[in-house]
Amino acid sequence: MTVPDRIPNGRPQAPALARLLADSALSRAALSACGFSVALADASAKGFPLTYVNPAFESFFGYRPEEVIGRPIITLLFPEDEGAASMFSDAPARLRMRARQKNGTEAEVELSIGMVHGVDGRLTHWVLAFADRREIARMQEELRVLRAIAAAP
Repeated sequence: MTVPDRIPNGRPQAPALARLLADSALSRAALSACGFSVALADASAKGFPLTYVNPAFESFFGYRPEEVIGRPIITLLFPEDEGAASMFSDAPARLRMRARQKNGTEAEVELSIGMVHGVDGRLTHWVLAFADRREIARMQEELRVLRAIAAAP
């Protein structure tokens, strides 16, 4: 991606700022295009409130961004899981969990947790990527039943 030397008003643009803005736009576009649910949570705020969700998150969980931005991730998606807050202590991690969708149903998900650090090394955000495991779980159960039938005399 090429970065213009001048901002729209015609003044020269600092190269580092131009690169930062281009990288930020590129990152947002990539996250928006992901086919799986991605959310960013503020690691420095109490309850780790959401700061970004991609369109796949909205489609899977049923929440529009304006409904969830600023809300704590734990109480939103894992309200009845008393151990959910501890998931961050093992990050980076991949966990299987049950997450609550807007309509109240629970979905089995594989949650990948990553970390973003600032230039000072301080943890600033959690990156949460959700993979829907419901179909895999259904197929595993079906396979278990078929094996039991096949093993029966």
